[in-house]
Amino acid sequence: MGVARSKPEPETRPIAAEAIKAWRFSTADYPRGERRQAWREVLSRLRLPLGEPPEHDGHDPFRGEVSCIVSPLGMDFAVMSASPQAISGRNPNQPAAVWLAVLLKGDASFFDGETTVDLEVGDIMYGPSGMNAALRLTTPFRLLFINAPRVAVDHRLIAPLSLKVGRLPGGHGLGHVFSGLLRATADALGEMTADQLRPIELALTEFLVANLAAQGSPASQGGAIAARAAHLHRVCQTVETMLSDPELTLEKVAEADGISPRSLQKLFAAAGQNFSTYLRHRRLERCRLDLTSPMFASLSISEICFRWGFNGSAHFSRAFKDRYGVSPREYRKGQAPAG
Repeated sequence: MGVARSKPEPETRPIAAEAIKAWRFSTADYPRGERRQAWREVLSRLRLPLGEPPEHDGHDPFRGEVSCIVSPLGMDFAVMSASPQAISGRNPNQPAAVWLAVLLKGDASFFDGETTVDLEVGDIMYGPSGMNAALRLTTPFRLLFINAPRVAVDHRLIAPLSLKVGRLPGGHGLGHVFSGLLRATADALGEMTADQLRPIELALTEFLVANLAAQGSPASQGGAIAARAAHLHRVCQTVETMLSDPELTLEKVAEADGISPRSLQKLFAAAGQNFSTYLRHRRLERCRLDLTSPMFASLSISEICFRWGFNGSAHFSRAFKDRYGVSPREYRKGQAPAG
């Protein structure tokens, strides 16, 4: 503590050897005069716009702590605790993402761009990056913040460009179940590896979509009536259970859902989607997850692509590179833990 630095740089410490993409930060590691700048830089690393924190006298110095882990899909899971402050505005330089924040402790209010509401512990806030919002934390607080790349979320939203800033009450209904999952994740985060977050990151997307549908969000409805949106979401869930079938076709999915192929095609078209493209993207996402999972490290790339319904490794490699910018082999190598 108290080591002089020519330029304040937030110090991050690995949480565990097996959790390569994980770090912790505490203002306690800095002299008091450097803590605010270090905290500002840490929130910048989390791509959060920090409003000016209140001044504290010598008896109540500013403090802040962060414990963060990055999931296999590239989602940041960060538990933050700090002195009262405002996290407000928007970060125009942030990569396209969807964020969620869960109030775990403290008093706070939330401005969604139109109205301000007082928050209850367990309430969930969400929104796309680049949109104005304000979270005002008026007492010492604890918060779970999740930042998810849009590629990890948009495939499950029927109309992703319609997503707005909003709030999900955590005290009742499906929001209560979702909040419980997120709060339990926050409590266990310090003991988890990135690989243990895999089922949580998948459930997180499904819970978000389901909650948006329950709220009647345009992002879940695609501008159509709620029944049509719910129908398409149900069809997408059916597709998930059939991805491994190399002979999967629109006709097979339509038969499983009890509608005509033409009706199914129209259902996707009304949401601005195409069945074949959707199917390919979902298979690629499943392969991408397996390429980084220790559970499937013994499988070859060909075995993984066949596992999710691709008929040939050459075709899979071309599709993967078109989608993610690198070959499956390069991607697997780049995601491997440092030895």
